[in-house]
Amino acid sequence: MDDTQLVTLAKNGDTNAFEQLLMKHREQLYRTAFLYVGNRADALDVVQETAYRSFESIGKLKNDSFFLTWVTRILINCSNAIIKKRQIQEPIEEVELYINDNTNEKIEMKEAIEQLQEKYQTAIILFYYHDYSIKHIAETMQIPENTVKTYLNRGRKELRKLIEGGSKNGQTNIS
Repeated sequence: MDDTQLVTLAKNGDTNAFEQLLMKHREQLYRTAFLYVGNRADALDVVQETAYRSFESIGKLKNDSFFLTWVTRILINCSNAIIKKRQIQEPIEEVELYINDNTNEKIEMKEAIEQLQEKYQTAIILFYYHDYSIKHIAETMQIPENTVKTYLNRGRKELRKLIEGGSKNGQTNIS
């Protein structure tokens, strides 16, 4: 069954259909959450909160074919809420990064992405880590396509500055 059919069933109260939708997209949702929050525990909390919020408001989804875009937007909002909560509770220096592949280059890139403004960070993650099209990112972020292009361009420039700045401090340069 495709997403549109499952969404229609979920809107009509079929909890199994909703669960199938989440299971179908669980890996992508988890990866996105992890990229935002940087550790497994918070990523799982984000996915759980996203599941709850999307279940509660599935009836508000206007176009059934945009389920993934809609749920990704909810996930990004939940991720940002956890990040803000974390920043209030603990200083940035104490936040540890947990990455499966501990190469310096991966850590440097992740650290650089985390330093970007939220709008650039979101565009970069959706475009490069999830292969979303410009149109899909625009729908997810609820902004015009040209704005997405601007965010990607500015985000790449900022990343380049951050990474090149890091290589001057004795770290590896990623090109």
